[in-house]
Amino acid sequence: MPPAADQRGSADDVDVRVSTLIARSPADVAAYSGDPTNAPAWYENIRTVEWRTEPPLRVGSRMDFTARFLGRQLNYTYEVVELVPGERLVMETSQGPFPMRTTYTWTPEGPGTRMTLRNTGRATGFSKLAAPALSSAMRRATTKDLTALKKILEA
Repeated sequence: MPPAADQRGSADDVDVRVSTLIARSPADVAAYSGDPTNAPAWYENIRTVEWRTEPPLRVGSRMDFTARFLGRQLNYTYEVVELVPGERLVMETSQGPFPMRTTYTWTPEGPGTRMTLRNTGRATGFSKLAAPALSSAMRRATTKDLTALKKILEA
């Protein structure tokens, strides 16, 4: 089954939620997808991740990400603001014209795990005008990312 996508919010908000069912345990899915070091393997747009704090992942951990999105290079730092091992991971970035919050949830479903990836943000400046296009592009990219993650974990 392909990932399911959902979009909410006003014209200047981005709230994109995509989920997929992965035939692995929540512990396995969370261990792999919740490790930022693995992000370049399954996120099409993420090029590099470098730890600013020492692993392992915990509330307060900070990582520098380099990504390519809509033809532009983006550099941003995520900070872990919530972590419930095997259930939920929430990271936020506040710098730049488009502060983002990314939430991973891993829920047991049947013989596998429902992974949901949600990106929310408040567009400001020029990006405020582009928020609807950003939402669509993020939904497409996130759907591809979860498809790639599913393929890796089910191989």
